[in-house]
Amino acid sequence: MDDEELIGAARRGDRDAFDELVRRTFVDTFTLARRLTGNEEDAKDVVQDAYLRAWRAIGKFRGDAAFSTWMYRITANAAATHMRKRRRHRAEPIDEVAEPADPRAEAQPAAAAESTDVLARIGAAVDDLPPKLRTIVVLKDVYGLPHEAIAEELGISVAAAKVRLHRARRKLRDVLYEEGAEAHAV
Repeated sequence: MDDEELIGAARRGDRDAFDELVRRTFVDTFTLARRLTGNEEDAKDVVQDAYLRAWRAIGKFRGDAAFSTWMYRITANAAATHMRKRRRHRAEPIDEVAEPADPRAEAQPAAAAESTDVLARIGAAVDDLPPKLRTIVVLKDVYGLPHEAIAEELGISVAAAKVRLHRARRKLRDVLYEEGAEAHAV
């Protein structure tokens, strides 16, 4: 079945059809949630909430956009809600377990180490952005959505989306430039 047939069946209450839509969109939905929340555990909670919201609202899905785009918006909203709640109940994180080594790193250890360091710095800088700015950066720079789609998904004007993206990129540039300057000074 194609997505339209699955959506129609899900609207009629067919849980198997909705489960298939979940299977088709889960990786992208989880990846977005992970990038918006900054960690895997929060992303799992956000994805669960997003699909629950989608199941409850499937009857309201108009089909103006793809189901995956609709899920991006629901996921972004669920992540924003989750992060607001999380800030209210802030706790110290447990040290994270290191990621498994990349087998390609053995061939060029210096380049792999530098690349890993740069990616970690960028990821940390994005994670430190306020949620509204982080969401814009992820949707534009990671998912490549146009300003119009971002504005529609977040319920803001195109001008506001462009301003937020500019502010977010400026903050990232400032943070990364400061870190780079500090690293070279040592």
